Amino acid sequence: MHVDVLTLFPEMVTPMLSGSILGRAQKAGAWSFGVHDIRAHGLGRHRSVDDAPFGGGSGMVMRPDVVGAAIAAVRRPDTTVILLEASGAPFTQATAARLAEKPHLVFVCGHYEGVDARVRDALVDEAISIGDYVLTGGELAACVVVDAIVRLLPGALGNETSVVDESYSEGLLEYPHYTRPRVWEGREVPEVLLSGDHGKVAIWRKKQAEARTWALRPDLAAQLGLRDPAIVEAEERAAADAKAARAAAKKRRKEGAAPPAGPAER
Repeated sequence: MHVDVLTLFPEMVTPMLSGSILGRAQKAGAWSFGVHDIRAHGLGRHRSVDDAPFGGGSGMVMRPDVVGAAIAAVRRPDTTVILLEASGAPFTQATAARLAEKPHLVFVCGHYEGVDARVRDALVDEAISIGDYVLTGGELAACVVVDAIVRLLPGALGNETSVVDESYSEGLLEYPHYTRPRVWEGREVPEVLLSGDHGKVAIWRKKQAEARTWALRPDLAAQLGLRDPAIVEAEERAAADAKAARAAAKKRRKEGAAPPAGPAER
């Protein structure tokens, strides 16, 4: 995959896409990127990129001819152009997974009052928002989206199973993690994680993920049809008790033992 980021502030973007996992993934050949200054396509001696909005109002709007020229300079036949703006579709893990299948992504970072609406209508394939809040520009949002996408690419992570285990990969928040020391300030690591029983660990982690999702993200829990973990646990205990009682009764019958005396017989 190749990613191009169009921005008025390249110095904000390049360092964030060059470090940590993203930098290692680039060296491993999982992806490549370019950061391009939109002002290179600006007009006049001062490389103007914006103008006052028609109809009046505060702020400045990025010109469609300037942004259009910046997009044209990097567009390929297989390009997907993405505009980062507050009115875009909410960014999710599913969106990241879908975009990870694309060979070439171009991110357009808006600034000031945004980009002339004709750019979105004519040149943009989709618009994305990373949340219901306002940022100074699209640079931070672009880095967030790129990070989420690149870590899904083959070879980007050292442990490929990490992608599967992470939050949102199955719609759930991720289960809690623990490491050494075993006891810290009186708080112990859950005993099941020290048991060596991988089956029990997997069950515990699934329950923890569901409980976290229920408690912290009721919107996700509703989408997944999750039930209250406390009720589920109570039902499981009742089912286990009933199963144990049936097993005990069956054993007594097999051994020909009389059932325990009732209150009236004592």
